[in-house]
Amino acid sequence: MPRIAVIGGGVAGMEVAFRLSQLSFEVDIIEKSFILGGHVHKWQKLFPDFTPAHQIVDQLKNQLRDKVNILFGNEVIKAEQENTKHILYLSDGTTQVYDAIVITTGFKLFNANRKEEYGYSVYPNVITSSELEEYFQNDKPIITKENRIVERIAFIHCVGSRDEKVGNRHCSKVCCITAVKQAIEVAQRNPDAEIYLFYMDLRMFDRKFEDLYLQAQTEYGIKFVRGRLSEVSEKADSRLFLKLEDTLLGKPLRLTVDLVVLMVGMETAENSIQLANALGIPVGQDNFMLPVNCHSQKNITGNRGIFVAGCASGPKSIGETLADARSAALEVYSYLNCN
Repeated sequence: MPRIAVIGGGVAGMEVAFRLSQLSFEVDIIEKSFILGGHVHKWQKLFPDFTPAHQIVDQLKNQLRDKVNILFGNEVIKAEQENTKHILYLSDGTTQVYDAIVITTGFKLFNANRKEEYGYSVYPNVITSSELEEYFQNDKPIITKENRIVERIAFIHCVGSRDEKVGNRHCSKVCCITAVKQAIEVAQRNPDAEIYLFYMDLRMFDRKFEDLYLQAQTEYGIKFVRGRLSEVSEKADSRLFLKLEDTLLGKPLRLTVDLVVLMVGMETAENSIQLANALGIPVGQDNFMLPVNCHSQKNITGNRGIFVAGCASGPKSIGETLADARSAALEVYSYLNCN
């Protein structure tokens, strides 16, 4: 029976592993942490319909049960190839041999410390979009670090995305709709709060995204401003003073808020470049892995028998990621049945 390695246990890895197991292949998931689900495991609700994130993760976990081997706490430290066989040396000291490999290493979130002018890790009430999800674990009002009810909040788009200065020209694709979703969740908990979203361009690219954007304005009174943040400072009362530019009117803005949320973008996952080099797979200028063809061969890499799925090849929504994983499973099936 052909044996396949899936490197990464996020939603893409779980889905492709399940689909391959259905095709009667032996599958190992190689996961560096000790949990499955990747970033989605830490999320509360998903756009655009507010589905609880744990439902998706639990469904993917349950369909894997007794069907695949999961090698937790493992990373690939070296790779070799002999004819059609791929030899992986893992961090637990074992050596594994596979007939095919699917890379589903996902992404990492941009380190907001790299935008020093935004005050992240300097001012306690400047947080990231990922950290805001922790506030949503209950139905209580959103509060500041000083336990003060948030009365005014600013969401800053494109932190670490579409930014030449930090070396990320790419769009992270889901930050705009995530900000809209999170702003609505804040409005539901703090109905009297003033909520501002400062964006470069709003990219509502998928079905129901534009509807959610309209709902945020008409039902919740959320304010959208095409503007750019230049500096954050802290006032004596721990509130935050923002210097911005309204890029539509070309005028400076000044705003005092209780909480700033930085919508951090996606970057290639930790050690993905090293893994790509070890497996002989090229990466793009954005450091995400390159398929053979971005239209017709999105899951096929330049190294025979090695495939890629999910955000390892670039930012994607969860729906796109799952569809991409299913596509990758079919490509692996086709490859192994042609050899």
